Amino acid sequence: MSRDDQSMALNLRTNVSNAYQDGSYQRQNPDWHVEVSPWKVQQCLQMLRRHRLVPNKIGEIGCGAGEVLRLFQANMPPESELWGYDIAKRAIELGHDRANDKLHFVCGGVSELSDRFFDLLLVLDVVEHVEDFYGFLRDIRPKGIHKLFHLPLDLSVQTLLRKGALTKRREHHFHLHYFTKETALRALRDTGYEIEDWFYTPRQVDFPTGVHQKLVCGVRKTFFAVNQDLAVRLLGGYYLLVLAR
Repeated sequence: MSRDDQSMALNLRTNVSNAYQDGSYQRQNPDWHVEVSPWKVQQCLQMLRRHRLVPNKIGEIGCGAGEVLRLFQANMPPESELWGYDIAKRAIELGHDRANDKLHFVCGGVSELSDRFFDLLLVLDVVEHVEDFYGFLRDIRPKGIHKLFHLPLDLSVQTLLRKGALTKRREHHFHLHYFTKETALRALRDTGYEIEDWFYTPRQVDFPTGVHQKLVCGVRKTFFAVNQDLAVRLLGGYYLLVLAR
């Protein structure tokens, strides 16, 4: 590796590490995606109901401003205890406004989970941001019984054909890794998880952003109704929700 390549790699690591602490991520995503939280919770509750799961102790890694956990709490038994973790100090400050005697927020990452064990761990739109995501997946696996992963499926025929489609995800959403359904499930299995269930979620269909997303929204819905796998592989726009142990 040349000195220029080494310098670029170091800058990437530095930018990735600091983006959530120095305000870079917040500048690109000022509301921490709070507006999507009700939709995310609906998807998660659908999966839990399919398996008759009612967790009493819930943790969320990468909780952002804490709106997902606040809404989760409203749908869980009153004795349920919920903990949110995020390395972004500003996000946790916003989370503190939502905290109560059963809902707690901690500024920190996986190391802060060392003394806790959960019935359910939420890992929603996080894995794609983590530089060493294999190590991350291994580290969190023993921290809970069930885990719910929500992963963007950025790799599709149309994103590969459109110049800049993937680099936009890097620049605006800080995605470091791009998945298909197959590579996402394989990564979980490679790191020791047992896949119990999964389904596609229509993230960019229900919340289209930009002219391109809005133009293809109807086509995606129609194609998805005919053949889900092929529609996602060709047109993208969907995420994957995975229940794993």
